[in-house]
Amino acid sequence: MSKLNGKVAIVTGATSGMGLDTAKLFLEEGAKVVLTGRTLEKLKAIEDQLSGDYLLQPAEASSIEASKELIQKTVNHFGKIDVLFLNAGIFRLEGIGGLTEEIFDEVYAVNVKGPLFTVNEASSSLNEGASVIFNTSITNVKGFPAMAAYASSKAALRSITKTLAAELGGRGIRVNSLSPGPINTPIYGKHNVDQQQIDDMAGSFPSMVPLGRFGEGKEVASVALFLASEDASYITGAEIPVDGGFAQV
Repeated sequence: MSKLNGKVAIVTGATSGMGLDTAKLFLEEGAKVVLTGRTLEKLKAIEDQLSGDYLLQPAEASSIEASKELIQKTVNHFGKIDVLFLNAGIFRLEGIGGLTEEIFDEVYAVNVKGPLFTVNEASSSLNEGASVIFNTSITNVKGFPAMAAYASSKAALRSITKTLAAELGGRGIRVNSLSPGPINTPIYGKHNVDQQQIDDMAGSFPSMVPLGRFGEGKEVASVALFLASEDASYITGAEIPVDGGFAQV
C-alpha cells in the first residue's frame, strides 16, 4: 500500500534537486502534492516529470503574503494539510570582513522567516497527525569558512524544529528536520561567488565523506518520505543526517 495514499503535501522549492525528487516520490506514494517555485515558468518546465494529483503554485520563499496564498490555495483545492516539506532555501558564501547586511537579510528571509511563517500560516489547517519537515544542513554542526550567514540560518531551523515539536505535539503533529551533507543538487549553481571557488570546495567533499561520494536527491527524498509517513509516527523534534557520515564520524 502507498505510504502517503490520499495525503495532502506541500513541497517548497520543488522545481529542482531535493525538492523535485521529493515531490515526485510523494506523488508516487499516493499523495496530492502542491509544488512551489519562484515562477510559474519554472514550475511548468517540470510538468513532464510529474504524474498524479498535483498543483503548481508560484511562491517567493521569503514572502509572508506568498505563504498565506500558498496555504489558502492548497486548502481550497485539496482540503486540510498532512505534510509540509519546507525545502526552499538559498546558499550564500561571504567571509567575515566581506559579509553585508544585504546578504545576511536575504539568507535569513528565505531560509528562516519563509519556512517559519509558512508553518505559522498553515498551523490551523494541519490535520491531527500531520508531519512538518524542515531541510537544514550539516553546516549547522560543522564549521566551514565563509558560511556564517548560511550555517547559522540552518542552525536556526534546527532550533525551530525542536520548539515547534514541543508546541504542536499536543495535536499529534510531528515536527522534524533532515540534514543533508554534500548532495548532487543545483544549489551549487545558485550562489554569489566565483564558480571556481565553489568547484574547489565541492571537489574536496568526497574525500571527507566516509562513504566517499556525494549523495543524491533521491536519497534525501527517501528520508523525507519516512518522516512524512506513519513509519515515523513516534519521532518528533529530531534532525536526521543524510550525509554519508560527513558530520558523524
